[in-house]
Amino acid sequence: MCRWAAYRGEAIYLEELVTSPAHSLIEQSHCATRAKTATNADGFGIAWYGDRPEPGRFRDVLPAWSDCNLKSLASQIRSPLFLAHVRAATHGTTRRDNCHPFVNGNWSFMHNGQIDHFDRIRRPMETMLDDDHFHARVGTTDSELLFLLALQFGLKERPIAAMSEAVGFVERMSMHMTGEARVRFTAAFSDGRTLYAVRYSTDAFAPTLYAAPMGDKGGYCLVSEPLTDETDKWVEIPASSAVILSEKGLDAVEFRPSADDARLPEPARVPAMAL
Repeated sequence: MCRWAAYRGEAIYLEELVTSPAHSLIEQSHCATRAKTATNADGFGIAWYGDRPEPGRFRDVLPAWSDCNLKSLASQIRSPLFLAHVRAATHGTTRRDNCHPFVNGNWSFMHNGQIDHFDRIRRPMETMLDDDHFHARVGTTDSELLFLLALQFGLKERPIAAMSEAVGFVERMSMHMTGEARVRFTAAFSDGRTLYAVRYSTDAFAPTLYAAPMGDKGGYCLVSEPLTDETDKWVEIPASSAVILSEKGLDAVEFRPSADDARLPEPARVPAMAL
């Protein structure tokens, strides 16, 4: 399982989440305490928003703890909204294109979790993408494909609803193709103005998500696991929840995958080899 941290509020240095805390994201890259595996060494990435609509991004395949460039950048870049991720690979090889966050236009996305039977349902998932979204895919992970699927379903206009449709579609497709389904999905995504996060799993084991205020001007950070030992500061976000961080503050709503079967491909569109 991967680890990630995201922030929205007054501009701060990235190091305040990525390198400085006692249990910073870099610390979690080799000593995670609330994940299946303690080590997340299959690359890292950061995406941050500044004066332009599109985020800046830096990714590499090195373990986060061994990259001096990451520490230097984190100490120099200030941003009011950023996403940071350390990867433990499940689907997709260790290469830069498979490192989170993924970016499309002004949208950024990162994910902790996995789609079971991804090798069986990857091709029918791809058939749902139009040419623009299909050709925007540069890696081989389930995470990037799920992000593009949400964009296809209208992420820009209705972020939580589109993500709900994407996750619901994947579950129904998996059930259709394999007879069972399990999606574990704790993700953060943003358009540069609002930060969204979702904690969900088909079963009872949703990857963890915590929130805590940061600073004195309404800033919040969202993390896979707390960055400090101040247990009273960190609130665990319940499973099947979506978090919305905007200029109005933090709001949480229920998250349930859409049950609309209309998006399932016709049988003729399902690759014969996958049946």
